[in-house]
Amino acid sequence: MKKLILSIFLLCTGGILSAQNSQNNPLKIIAFGAHPDDCDAKFGGTAALYAQMGHKVKFVSLTNGDAGHQSEGGGFLGKRRRAEAKKAGKILNITYDVLDNHDGELMPTLQVRHQVIRKIREWDADIVLGLRPNDYHPDHRNAGIIVQDAAYLVIVPNVTPDTPPLKKNPVFLYMKDNFKKPTPFSKDIAIIIDTVVDQKIKALAAHSSQMFEWLPWVSGVEKKEIPTNEIDRLAWLKKKYSTQIIWSEENIALLKKWYPKVKNTSVKYLEFFEICEYGKQPNTSEIKKLFPMLK
Repeated sequence: MKKLILSIFLLCTGGILSAQNSQNNPLKIIAFGAHPDDCDAKFGGTAALYAQMGHKVKFVSLTNGDAGHQSEGGGFLGKRRRAEAKKAGKILNITYDVLDNHDGELMPTLQVRHQVIRKIREWDADIVLGLRPNDYHPDHRNAGIIVQDAAYLVIVPNVTPDTPPLKKNPVFLYMKDNFKKPTPFSKDIAIIIDTVVDQKIKALAAHSSQMFEWLPWVSGVEKKEIPTNEIDRLAWLKKKYSTQIIWSEENIALLKKWYPKVKNTSVKYLEFFEICEYGKQPNTSEIKKLFPMLK
């Protein structure tokens, strides 16, 4: 009985100390998408896990999304999408910034690079996430190039000198995509998000102009097929955007690497990340510190 009580005490105090450590020394994570909702779809679950543990997460949309709709546009749509992003940020317990670059016109200019460098420096980021520069959407491709171009320059004092440089180079990661050319996405890190998948879906649903209007319209989904009440909408969205993991040999090996005590039969949802060759190159031990949910 004494051993049992001691074990429970150590488990509880260990959890308390871990939470306190997160609050006293929180990791700072910043993710860049081209549009409001990009980061939510690719990183929303892991972001929610970080926030639960007391770490600081910021999403940045490099455009205001003012072109992404079949019947709305311009300033009205940009204002609507900014409000949707703010709502999604509250659901995930993160910070959400939306820049005023026009949707569909994002280019890897020096001006936008400065914007990204400032955001990374101001957040004092430990981890920076971005899109890969091969994608169907030119804004996505250019967003990936912009973040890559900032990867080294965030520590260079004479670049963007109006904002103090970082003293360390963050780890830069790519968020997952399914494009194969010129190179396919490399699944370097896998994070189980089963406990927060519904929170992620609610955050996506906050982007109602996209999830229930624009994206279905682009995909040829008829309006009558989209549920109108909240519960059914969340279930529809979960089925559409959080497909359960296919347990290939690659995915099983990756799960065993990062969660050696977890059986794949008990896991439904994962988010994947690729380590960018630019920025800090972490070893396995450092990755586990940067992703404390792996412990």
